[in-house]
Amino acid sequence: MKMENLSGVKVFSLSVLNETWQIRYLLFSLTFLLYILILLTNLILIVTITLEKALHEPMYIFLCNLCINALYGTAGFYPRFLYEILSGSHVISYQGCYLQIFVIYSSVMCEFLTLTGMAYDRYVAICKPLMYHSIISSQIICKLIIFCWTFPFFTMSVTIALSIRLTLCGSHIDKLYCENWSIVKLSCEATVVNNIMGFVFIIIYVGFGILTMLSYMKLISVCTKSREHRIKFMQTCVPHLFALINFTVTLVFDTMYSRFGTSYIPKRLRNLLALQFLIIPPLFNPIIYGLKLTEIRKRLLKQCHRVK
Repeated sequence: MKMENLSGVKVFSLSVLNETWQIRYLLFSLTFLLYILILLTNLILIVTITLEKALHEPMYIFLCNLCINALYGTAGFYPRFLYEILSGSHVISYQGCYLQIFVIYSSVMCEFLTLTGMAYDRYVAICKPLMYHSIISSQIICKLIIFCWTFPFFTMSVTIALSIRLTLCGSHIDKLYCENWSIVKLSCEATVVNNIMGFVFIIIYVGFGILTMLSYMKLISVCTKSREHRIKFMQTCVPHLFALINFTVTLVFDTMYSRFGTSYIPKRLRNLLALQFLIIPPLFNPIIYGLKLTEIRKRLLKQCHRVK
């Protein structure tokens, strides 16, 4: 996609970390450690699911996709953020800014769709167990995984294409990373088309959210009637429910801050809230699944014994 800059903006300035160098070094160390933990936890789950044939089932394939997406999305933020902490530079090129927007937010959408797919998989497994393998076939899983990636890529391509055509009257983004809405607010001209398309995409993803909610309402209704279903729900659905709530809450924080952020909130707190969806889901999703799902836990222990 060609980026034709109509406003003459060559770089964007991001929110500045007004910290001493001692604090910067501490922040760098903590962020680097966090990123390493994110890489390790997600890679361990990916390798375990890939190597263990017993885990080549729809639920674990979705989980593997969730971990791959976490690596993809965090790669759009952490390496550059670590560089900015040490360099003290808080500017990013025009093209680099849009690339970061594309990676981070297509990752967010991919995670949302993957969680929706996981909810549908659990709904069929518990509510229609006899039809499970005919409904959730390998072909269907393949199509769902492809959709989880292609639709966010399409969504973000359209969003960025609409933003690039705008003439900008500023170049400062009051965040530690690039965000499309922040750029749209810098426009010197009307942004009606951007707003309409943004609203359309939000409605679409809200629709997926409603589908997920309906799946869980049906699951809970069925599980209250059977002890066997309750056990299955606790074993396979609770981790996913935790991940879904975790992701939704952190994403709502980011959305609310982007749309209604206020200067009355201390800057450090604003920065922290804005980074929640880049910290909590990528780190805790693999931990939650690794500890809670019995089969994952067994295979992890098996891999550890092999290494020893």
